[in-house]
Amino acid sequence: MEPGSTSAAGIQKAGGGREIAVKNVSKVFTTDETRTEALRDISLTIREGEFVSIVGPSGCGKSTLLRLIAGLMPVTSGSIEIGGKTVTQPITDVGIVFQKPVLLEWRNALENVLIQPELRGLDPRAYEQRARDLLAAVGLSGFEGAYPRQLSGGMQQRASIARALVHDPSLLLMDEPLGALDALTREQVRVDLEELWLSTGKTVLFITHSIDEAVLLSDRVVIMSPRPGLIDRIIDIDLPRPRGLEGRKASAFKEAEEAITRIFLERGVLKRGQPFAAIHRPGA
Repeated sequence: MEPGSTSAAGIQKAGGGREIAVKNVSKVFTTDETRTEALRDISLTIREGEFVSIVGPSGCGKSTLLRLIAGLMPVTSGSIEIGGKTVTQPITDVGIVFQKPVLLEWRNALENVLIQPELRGLDPRAYEQRARDLLAAVGLSGFEGAYPRQLSGGMQQRASIARALVHDPSLLLMDEPLGALDALTREQVRVDLEELWLSTGKTVLFITHSIDEAVLLSDRVVIMSPRPGLIDRIIDIDLPRPRGLEGRKASAFKEAEEAITRIFLERGVLKRGQPFAAIHRPGA
């Protein structure tokens, strides 16, 4: 199947380069009784190989935008292009990681990773070594045969990241993947994620409610307003890589974190002395 074509199953393979172009996109959800404007006139370009994070208050449409880019739901108006091809249906050249790992309890870690090629009609045996290499890259070497009940929450999420990457997608969409982890595990997985991204060169769109996390991981941070979601500001993060655990010591980190916090304070989204997570519901 040629890049940009649509299969008989109605699945679109995004083509060409991996730049994402969101053009004047709006999304409205309607029922017989209600009309909810989730996003209004969103325009955003994510360059190939770039790591971009989106932060914003609960209900501002962050996750909705991610699903629109993946082709999991249609836009109400505007368009989304990936590699110059308009997204009209679910795309195949993508890995998605959600807040919860959603592993199958009756399959071990390796088998859970290999479900990705299975579901795509590919021979899982051809992907076994890559799956093992990815599990090792996320710190799960030796746990290939472990079942989800035998893994901690952080280990399960590492397995879900490996699953999202095993078919070697150019685009990785991550919807608050670290939100449910404890602080220490979250920190280590963040470091591992940066290392993995640096080694693979994927284009990443990362949804988070942590300003700290967004600054430490991203090339740019997109700040969204309350619903209907609008892009308030885009902040460039001028920090050398790898940032690892030392990134917070850089003056550029403090400047970016303060700039983003100031925007939320000015918009009344955040009150002084209130942590940003306090105005966010996971999954919104």
